[in-house]
Amino acid sequence: MSHAAAPNTSVRGVRLGGDAAETRLLIDMERGATGKVSQDESGGRVVMSLPGVDAQSSLQGAGRGLIRAWMIDQSQGAARLQIDLAGQGVIKRRFLLPPADGVGHYRYVIDVAAVGAPTASFTARPARRPAAPAAKPLALKKVIVIDAGHGGKDPGARGARSYEKDVNLAAALALQSRLERSGKYKVVMTRKSDVYVPLESRVQIARRAGADLFISLHADAGADAKTRGTSVYTLSEQASGRAAQFVSKDDWFMNSSHNGGDNGVRDILFDLTQRATKNRSANFAELVLARADNHMPLLRRSHRDAGFVVLLAPDVPAILLEMGFVTNAEDEAALLDGGRLNKFMGGVGDAIDDYFVQQTQVAAR
Repeated sequence: MSHAAAPNTSVRGVRLGGDAAETRLLIDMERGATGKVSQDESGGRVVMSLPGVDAQSSLQGAGRGLIRAWMIDQSQGAARLQIDLAGQGVIKRRFLLPPADGVGHYRYVIDVAAVGAPTASFTARPARRPAAPAAKPLALKKVIVIDAGHGGKDPGARGARSYEKDVNLAAALALQSRLERSGKYKVVMTRKSDVYVPLESRVQIARRAGADLFISLHADAGADAKTRGTSVYTLSEQASGRAAQFVSKDDWFMNSSHNGGDNGVRDILFDLTQRATKNRSANFAELVLARADNHMPLLRRSHRDAGFVVLLAPDVPAILLEMGFVTNAEDEAALLDGGRLNKFMGGVGDAIDDYFVQQTQVAAR
């Protein structure tokens, strides 16, 4: 009789948070694993297999929000998670969080959203529909939100030949074209023309789209016309507290306590998510700088941090890219040259490709 290879990691526990709009299930594990999702024939159950993971003993519990109940057991050398949904719901996103910032183990996160939530990646069919064979895991496009900074009544910085808002929009449209040509991504634009979009609205566009990445494009300005170069900003540690305040009015992390939720669980989930998001943002920033260096000079100390509003979403990796200085003649000329700008945005597109390859490698460990 043959025996399956010994599992290389084990489940430490399961936690839930959220409400009837969105519910998060978090699996604590000793090491990383890759999940494979399918749908039960009845339509009301989502099943995820974690090959190489040991459930040790069956774990189960009452649900919360959109999850009626859950159970983890062992099946053919894999931990099998079964989620019974309380109604029609979707798996909005799922991802692996590696150890970071004092957390010494991996966490597999599954976000379930009510039907109608944007960019859902897996739909649970109503039980009344005819039974169907288990679905194969879906190969879905990553959602990239491109934010052309300023616009409309807000012109941004002014160069000798241009306004920043126009440079930003041209770059955003070039990046959109590059990403859509690849066929790998769904691109969402915060603006496609010369209009004003409030900063808070830009963040909400990204969150409602279920964005996997948010990129805000800008052009810098300086008192010294000799100053030039590209830089990238990510959220500063000092501004982390602002994120909780910023989303407190309508974010499911924050509102779960109002419906009988556990404040402790809510805060833990928010903190875990924000830390992972900041780490991913920093990784992406370095990849963008590595590619940008082929097209534009880099500003001294090119990776910076700040509390910009567009970086505050706790669950969307985000960067603000200062492409160059419109107050510098050489940078402005490069940004106004359509061919050079297309190549620059092609490099940013390459960095996006690099980022998702890197994330896939982390999840497969």
